[in-house]
Amino acid sequence: MDWVYRKGELAQGDWEVLLDPTQGRVKGWVHTGMRTATLAPGQTLTIAADSIERLIWPLDGEGLTVTYKSKEEAGSHKLRGRKSVFHGTTDLIYLPIETEIEITGSGRVIVAEAPAKNHKPVKFISRDSFPNSIRGAGNESRQIHDFGGVAALDADRFLVVEVIVPAGNWSGVPPHKHDKFIPGVEANLEEIYYFEMAPDRNLKIPASSDPKGLFRGYSADERPFDVTTEVRSGDVVLVPYGWHGPIGAAPAYDMYFMNVMAGPDTDRVWNFVDEPGHEWIRESWAHRPQDPRLPYTAE
Repeated sequence: MDWVYRKGELAQGDWEVLLDPTQGRVKGWVHTGMRTATLAPGQTLTIAADSIERLIWPLDGEGLTVTYKSKEEAGSHKLRGRKSVFHGTTDLIYLPIETEIEITGSGRVIVAEAPAKNHKPVKFISRDSFPNSIRGAGNESRQIHDFGGVAALDADRFLVVEVIVPAGNWSGVPPHKHDKFIPGVEANLEEIYYFEMAPDRNLKIPASSDPKGLFRGYSADERPFDVTTEVRSGDVVLVPYGWHGPIGAAPAYDMYFMNVMAGPDTDRVWNFVDEPGHEWIRESWAHRPQDPRLPYTAE
């Protein structure tokens, strides 16, 4: 199976990335999806009502307007944008299943998706309202925008998060997995990684630079999974099961990634286990300072 998709390989119509788990584009991939697009001024993107819940927000740009309609409710919300994915957070909107959607504005939009069964209420999420944190310590420090976790969003199926990894730092440490349902211990979750890279915002770097990072994933049982790859802006890596991490931002290049997770379990929870032999890294964070470059804000 091919678990790595380079920029443009998942393009379809107006969408620069379109991974719809109901289309069967990736064999066996059924629980999570995503979209990205660049909106020209005056352009409208439409998404038909279906059995998929969605979370929509600007990747960058001045902002978007999202208009929606379902049997239960209808309305419109303006979503404030940001200079880039490395400049703070944005407004978001959660839209449940069977909702018609129109997106207008200028800039780039990202949509996290998951097939769902239960109709949840529409929720506008202000960029000032959800928990942001710095996880890890030292060069394992990374910034978490946890707008789509259990505490922040009453979704039906998915968990969604943004992560910023400063140049030279690592995420996915310790390596971990969530591919087996063990109540209270581990969840069974597919996971999408969508990447953006950029020159370190604190350095003057030539326009000819080639921002990139690294991703590692590998099998935890008899199911084959072995990915060691460079990642660049617009790349997508799928984690069906197995250990994943570390994920590295190369020196001089900041990394952003968006995760969508969902699976067959009844409970919507992010339970995971660390790979044996590496748990001590997580324990060490309490005794080490965090990276002073974080948090990355709008300024």
